[in-house]
Amino acid sequence: MENLTEFPADLLADVSAERSVRVRQLHGGKDFASRMAALGLIEGAEIKVIQNYKHGPLIAMVCGSRVSLGRGEAAKVLVENLGDEQ
Repeated sequence: MENLTEFPADLLADVSAERSVRVRQLHGGKDFASRMAALGLIEGAEIKVIQNYKHGPLIAMVCGSRVSLGRGEAAKVLVENLGDEQ
């Protein structure tokens, strides 16, 4: 396992709207990983957060589709900032 302190990373639940990020790691069991894969949220996938009010569901653009994640799900997705404000 790589040292996660080498690169800045955040939880998807903490990413502000209109930010683009890349999935670094998923923290959950098989069922969680399977659900995320079905939504296109796999390691390396690029995500643009559409709506995040820091309560209630988070809405993001993944692989050209809008997906909605609960707060608990979004808190299990570790992401890195892409640095581009599209």
